[in-house]
Amino acid sequence: MFRQSMKMLLEHDGHKVFAVDSGEAALEKLAKRKFDLIITDFSMPGMHGDQLVCRIRKIKATQPIILVTAFVEEYRVFGEASGRVDALLLKPFSVKELHEAIEQALNAGNTGDKGVMPLEIALPPAQNFIPPP
Repeated sequence: MFRQSMKMLLEHDGHKVFAVDSGEAALEKLAKRKFDLIITDFSMPGMHGDQLVCRIRKIKATQPIILVTAFVEEYRVFGEASGRVDALLLKPFSVKELHEAIEQALNAGNTGDKGVMPLEIALPPAQNFIPPP
């Protein structure tokens, strides 16, 4: 449902959107064509978003990528070090935040700085996090 909502919102803004249901499907699409931007969720069945980011970075190191997550602690523990993203969005986010993330990710390659940090986000304080099995 989230994927379909994002697709509709982005298409309304004039973007051409290809939505897929897994990291594996995203890699198949990426092998067949060039994309200006990839937006992936962190928590997906099969391949998590951080794993997808790592695989994409091996294929196309400069590909602009936005990672979306509602699981900040899980991202801190498992995802943050596994692959650089150009922008990080925390669910729930506003349309304005989405637009800012898109702009940041697309402009990351124009700055010459490949160490672009994720958007300034206020992370909640670390809590007693129990990693998934």
